Amino acid sequence: MNTVTFAFSGKGGVGKTSLSAAFIRLLCERFPNKRILAVDADPAVGLSTALSMEPPMTLDDVRLQIAQSIEKGETADAVALLGEAKFHLLDCVLERGNLSFLAIGRPEAAGCYCKVNAYLKQVLEMISGNFDFVVIDGEAGIEQINRRVMEQVDCLVLVSDSSKKGIQVIRTIEQVASRLVACRTAGVIFNRTRPGFDADALHDIPPVLSVIGDDALQAQCDMDGDSVFCLPEDSALLKGASRALETLLQRVHNETV
Repeated sequence: MNTVTFAFSGKGGVGKTSLSAAFIRLLCERFPNKRILAVDADPAVGLSTALSMEPPMTLDDVRLQIAQSIEKGETADAVALLGEAKFHLLDCVLERGNLSFLAIGRPEAAGCYCKVNAYLKQVLEMISGNFDFVVIDGEAGIEQINRRVMEQVDCLVLVSDSSKKGIQVIRTIEQVASRLVACRTAGVIFNRTRPGFDADALHDIPPVLSVIGDDALQAQCDMDGDSVFCLPEDSALLKGASRALETLLQRVHNETV
């Protein structure tokens, strides 16, 4: 199975999670016979709310079980947990129709368990291979890129508003990712832009996938606590996400054939 992975990154507060959720909805609707995995890699766990999916446990819960066993000197228990990590990870996955949801959880506690985390990352990669599409909502900034949490993705989606800071963040992420991430294609979605914003005037950024202004429908959806699946089809967010998704899928298809 050829899995297509989308990873979202950008400054905090630019609508990265909303766009991740929009991609997930669009993929679920357009490919009802395909398996989609949504991965919430943001410690704020906002994707869970955006999808109205609350997992029974997170990947970090599994990691903590192993780390606590090591701290207590319970080597046998730790080895057993490592051996069963794949099955524990399956317990973290919440399924609804053709959509599965996995939350990474909160940031790591004090201490270094690099080997444990590397093992769990390998298990996660094995599970991801069972899906047709994987959408990763990354945390704000470049830390996950630096730590190579998103080491290999097909489509890196950088999200920014029209602020100078937001644009600088996506430039930095793209520069770091070009060295550390195996990425087939990358692009920018400008979201919540001000009137008169001219994306064509910007330089040294990946190709622009979509420019989205303020979306009152999406804002109301957020205020009401509704999931992205309740968002009307004529919302600016969904329309902009649709344009970006079509472009990325076409790029991946052109590389494959």
